[in-house]
Formats: sequence, C-alpha cells, structure tokens
Amino acid sequence: MTTSRVEFLVRRLRERLWVKPLAYCVLAVIGALFAHAADFTELASYVPEIATETLRTLLSIISNTMLAVATFAVASMISAYASASRSATPRAFALVVADDMSQMALSSFIGAFIFSIVATIALTTGYYGKAGHFVLFLLILLTFAVVIVTFVRWVDSIARLGRLGTTIETVEAAATEALERRRLSPTLGGQTASAAYSDETDSGKPLLTTKIGYVQHIEMEALQHIADHAGLKITIASLPGSFVSPGKPLALLDGGDSEIDAELRQQLVEAFLIGDERTYDEDPRFGLIVLSEIAARALSPGVNDPGTAIAIVGTMVRLFAFWARPLAEDEKTEILFDRVYVPELSCDELFNDAFTAIARDGAELVEVGVRLQKAFLALTHLENAELIRVAKNQSESAFLRAEKALMLTSDVERVKSLADKVQGT
Repeated sequence: MTTSRVEFLVRRLRERLWVKPLAYCVLAVIGALFAHAADFTELASYVPEIATETLRTLLSIISNTMLAVATFAVASMISAYASASRSATPRAFALVVADDMSQMALSSFIGAFIFSIVATIALTTGYYGKAGHFVLFLLILLTFAVVIVTFVRWVDSIARLGRLGTTIETVEAAATEALERRRLSPTLGGQTASAAYSDETDSGKPLLTTKIGYVQHIEMEALQHIADHAGLKITIASLPGSFVSPGKPLALLDGGDSEIDAELRQQLVEAFLIGDERTYDEDPRFGLIVLSEIAARALSPGVNDPGTAIAIVGTMVRLFAFWARPLAEDEKTEILFDRVYVPELSCDELFNDAFTAIARDGAELVEVGVRLQKAFLALTHLENAELIRVAKNQSESAFLRAEKALMLTSDVERVKSLADKVQGT
C-alpha cells in the first residue's frame, strides 16, 4: 500500500462518525487511569486532600448530564443530515457528516461520559491515593471546561448545519480543493496523454477489472514502479470519477512482453481503488455535479426556488475563474511518473457538469437565462482560450433552450442580447 492510498483512506475516515468519538473514548480511559501515576511521585506532600465523596459527586454530575447531552447531539445531527439530503442532494451527505465541529462536540460529550464512568469505577475500588485524587480533580475541572466551551461553539454550528446555504458553501469548498489539486497537477504527476480514452482511436492492451463502480483513487507510485520493472507504458483510460465495469478499460498497456501474466495484471488493477460512490477529493467534476443537482432541485416545480439556482451559477463562475488561473513558477510541478500517461480534464465535460442541468431546468425562467448568459460573459473575459471557447458554446446551447421555452418575445430578446455579447467577445 502506497503513501497516496494511505492518505486517501485516512481522508475517508473523516467521513465516519465513529472515528473521533472512539479516539476521545480511548483518551478518556487513559486520562482516568493515568491520574494514578501521580501516586508514585512526591506530589502528595504538596497538594491538598480532596475528599472521595467530592470527586464522586462531580463525576456523577458529568455522567448524568453527558449521556443526555450526547443523545441530544446525535438527534440534532441526524436532523441536520436529513435536512441536507432533502433540501440539497443526498450526494452532499458525506460532506455534512465530515463537519469537524459536530464531530468534535459529539466526541467530547461521549468522551466525558466514558471518563466519568471509568474514573468512578477506579475511585470506588480505591485505585487512587492522595496525589491521584488531586490529579483526578484537575482532570474533572478540565473536562468541565472543555465540555462547556465545546457546547457553546457547537450550538452556533448546529444552528447552521444542514441548512441549504451552509451545504452549498461546504460543497463549493470541497470542489475548490479538488480543482486546486488538479490544477496544480493536471496529469496526477504523470506524462500528458494526447486525449481521453476512445475505443476508436486508442490502441494497447486493455487493463480490465471484474469490479463495477467508480474509480476513487489511482496509485500512481505503484503504476510507475510496475511499469519500470516490466518495461511498460501505461495510459490511464479511467480517471477518478469514471464509472468502470468489466468491459471498460482502466488503462491501456504498451510495451513489455507480448503477454502480461495474470499476477502482473492483478497488481496493476489493485492500483485502482474502486468504490460504490464517487468522492470529492480527487474528482473535481463531482463537486460541480453536486452543485448542479442542488440547482436543478431548486428549479423543480415542487421547490420553485430560482434564487438558489442563480446563486449557484455565481458559485460556478467563481470555481471556473479559480480553475483558469495560470500556474505561477513556484506552483509548476515536475513529472514524477514518466511511464504513466494521464489525460487532462476536458473543459467541455466540466462545463456540461456545471451548466447543462441548470440551463435545461431553468429554460422557461427568464431570470435564470439572463444569469447564465451573464455568467458565460464573465467567463469569456478570463485569459484562457479553451475556457472562452467552451463558454461560447454553452451560451449558444443555453440560449437555444431558452428560446424554445420562453413565452414572451421580450424575454427572448433579453436573453438573446446577452448571448450575442458572449459570442462577440
């Protein structure tokens, strides 16, 4: 297992609600038992006597309140998660679950409860001496302070968790991070492939898998290592985010022996981590798709919230302006994997992910059509020829949809005047 896969799996652990509570529980048990270590020092000569009954009373307060607070926290978080899935899209659930403040709050409450239980048991059995009692008293005060501060901060966070605006901001942040990672390394550290995989144009021995799902991560280091030893040239056919099945190649293999043995093929296949769902980290298109889904839901007749769709169009402009920034000298990365060829993301596909659903579902709303054309006009002012070309194509497509859906000639003219400006840039 390479470093990149370990990092990817660690990031996935952030989306598991049990990880931080478990870590806090372990720390709570260690803290409660560690207080006994003070009994092996001369600390008892310098600290006051703390009555056992006092400690038992304080621990009882923690255990009685923390269990109720933890239960309340879980209920509030579940309600927020359900709200995010209903008002935004189920694909945003993973990001909402990964909210650090909520996880920290729940972990603190559960950890404090476990600490009180373990400390009470140890106290009842006479585990602590005079110094241990004093250290335990300090730990109890520290626990109270941590819980109070965490609760106050969490109240502000839970009030916004799961709200549509907060969810959009969270998805935008995830999309920005993924776009930045791919902007700095457009070919994942490999050589640039001439184009994405195509049945008609590409040649080579296909690397197939028996799994069905989405490519979540590619271990470039492992592919380079295998290619070096086998004398292969590997062209990636399925980037992170691609849906693969037994008939869809993961990669195309050139060079090496005439026949690649089964063991080597299995090693190459294992360098592709395939899962049931797409992830945000290494799949910039997924963030755009989720934002587009939120906008499409807002434009549905049951919701009828064009304002949200208009706001997301503005978000898309920010993301593409960020994506189009030229690399500075200190940002340029060298080719680390010279035997692995990777196609860059297609600007056409990025724009389709971002705008097609909004243009389709908002075609009959003049305010959405106008906002889309203004967005495309703004993007044509960026110094990126490919982005300008695709923006003009999307502008024309969006206008054709609006022209067929809008009822009033004056509305069509408003959209057309802006579309003409886009084409004239």
